[in-house]
Amino acid sequence: MTSTGLLSSTSIALTLLVIGCLATTVMPASAKGHGTDNTPKGFLLKTIQWQGSTYRYLVYVPADYTRDHPWPTILFLHGSGECGTDGLKPLGAGIGTHIMRHADRWPFLVIIPQKPEVRDTWAQYDDLLMAMLKKTEREYRVDTTRLYLTGLSQGGFGTWALAAKHPDLFAAAAPICGIGDPNQAAELAKIPLWVFHGAADPVVSPEADQKTVEAVKAAGGDIQFTLYPGVGHDSWDNAYDDPNLPQWFLQHQRMAK
Repeated sequence: MTSTGLLSSTSIALTLLVIGCLATTVMPASAKGHGTDNTPKGFLLKTIQWQGSTYRYLVYVPADYTRDHPWPTILFLHGSGECGTDGLKPLGAGIGTHIMRHADRWPFLVIIPQKPEVRDTWAQYDDLLMAMLKKTEREYRVDTTRLYLTGLSQGGFGTWALAAKHPDLFAAAAPICGIGDPNQAAELAKIPLWVFHGAADPVVSPEADQKTVEAVKAAGGDIQFTLYPGVGHDSWDNAYDDPNLPQWFLQHQRMAK
């Protein structure tokens, strides 16, 4: 259940940019109708207090973000190789690197938390993740009917788990190279799912993932499974490079409460 902890040259360059323009508060927006918004854009390093500790995380704000309308929002859960407390390692693999390459494909606010301990599961940080969502809703115009969930490896396991726990919160979820619990099929069937896995994954069994997919199908769920022939554990590169994935997210919207 590991993903690479080494930053690519692209993500190292971005990390330097992030370090040079850290933002922990949101500046006031300019007046509506002027077509501009002086909210800081890009990958912004944030902090949150939770259970007596300070946690760093990132929020991606698109270049054309304004407060004139609510924005669809993604919660991304990284793999074990990006665990730590610096807040920046999660840019080394997954959705962040693909936003850098194709920002035009990703018209979303994206919340990128960092799990401190490799041995912990993402489910153990559920309350922290919900607090980050609420904080982001206070700081930005989040479309709460279009909240999406995705993650890779350990984050793929976490995506399955959080989708089962919060089927009425997320409009859709995309777990990558993780495994869900077939016993949670009834809850998972309440949320649209697009599952990705490498057929040659030596770390996390694609056959085990398939069992959960079949259980959700049997429960009447809206689920699709993409299995990449010859691809190993790093199937997230194929998944996040697929221009259909962000469009698939946008096709799904919950009813407003």
